[in-house]
Amino acid sequence: MLRFDHLAVSANSLAEGVDVVEQALGVTLAPGGVHALMSTHNRLLALGDLYLEVIAIDPAAPTPPHPRWFDLDHFSGRPRLTNWIVACDDLDAALAALPQGVGLPVDLERGDLRWRMAVPVDGILPFGNAHPALIQWQGAAHPAQRLPNVGVRLELLEIATPDADALIAALAGQFTDPRVKITKGTEKSMRAQFTTPHGTRVLE
Repeated sequence: MLRFDHLAVSANSLAEGVDVVEQALGVTLAPGGVHALMSTHNRLLALGDLYLEVIAIDPAAPTPPHPRWFDLDHFSGRPRLTNWIVACDDLDAALAALPQGVGLPVDLERGDLRWRMAVPVDGILPFGNAHPALIQWQGAAHPAQRLPNVGVRLELLEIATPDADALIAALAGQFTDPRVKITKGTEKSMRAQFTTPHGTRVLE
């Protein structure tokens, strides 16, 4: 079974994305790091068993010879929720059970974190980037365990997409989490509702 792992907020710059999330949720994000293979960098926020990352292209890094994950090469506009990520114990087996185009396994590491991630060849996940990205953590280390608890928890993630029926069918028997709701929409969008020390807050 697939397990909800984390959320991604994409931004044109990391500073802009962090500012939007901190203003929306009323908390301070923790340091993240760089992803040398993708020339991206991030900041993180604990959500209990999950976490949230703000991710952007790293202007100090060289342009990679391949598309970046989360379709960041084509991102524009305001910082916003763009992707959700699910974890599995066997990435190859999980990919075999899901639609084509979810990605090819890539080995990654940062510090003592080790993981494999499925990265689409063109950087775009199926169903217009509404399908979850897949990750397999290797070893016991996980970001959610080491981030400071600032009292934020995800209540509901709503994923709207014209391909809602197909996405639901693709995940049937593979993933279930009461915090995730897939609905029909004219275009792909994501909305997350959180409990925070300041009451209910929303990110879109």
